[in-house]
Amino acid sequence: MYGLVNLAVQDLVTKNFGEETWCRIKARAGVEEDAFLRLTQYPDKLTYDLVGAACAELGADASDILRTFGKFWIGFAMKEGYRELFLISGRDMKTFLANLDNLHARLGMTFVGMDAPSFVVVDKGPDELELQYYSSRPGLTPFVQGLLEGLGEVFRCRVEATIVSTRAEGHDHDTFHVRCTPIVAADGAASLKGG
Repeated sequence: MYGLVNLAVQDLVTKNFGEETWCRIKARAGVEEDAFLRLTQYPDKLTYDLVGAACAELGADASDILRTFGKFWIGFAMKEGYRELFLISGRDMKTFLANLDNLHARLGMTFVGMDAPSFVVVDKGPDELELQYYSSRPGLTPFVQGLLEGLGEVFRCRVEATIVSTRAEGHDHDTFHVRCTPIVAADGAASLKGG
């Protein structure tokens, strides 16, 4: 995974638990890098090891950490300069999710060799959809669930993302049922959060 992902893990830990906790997690994971470089590829194992070390250090379940990280990732990515890509990818959550593969293709011009996941959206009505998630990386289902929740904050909607089926059950992808109920602002608008 790219250093940007590991930087986000670091940011999440240090903001919530402090620099000392981050140093203990890195030591427990056997990570020797002083700093991660955004556009440098690191072995996936390093990121998985950081998550495992965070579980041990914080006494938390991996699925809870990954879900929290997924939710955190959305705000982190927007803060790191990817807000404009979000804006051109869709003004509502359903359109945005349908354009995720295009967004990843654009990011692939910067992150050369990126092994991006793929998403298929099946429309299930005005506020509902089925999301199919295809990835070469195992175990990230809770991360995607957190991403969906984080996108709810961006697109001002209450998100219920239910895992319907997973690759762990023998499928070739994970499937989520997503309900996104718009939160109407005081001016009556439900749109992409400013910032």
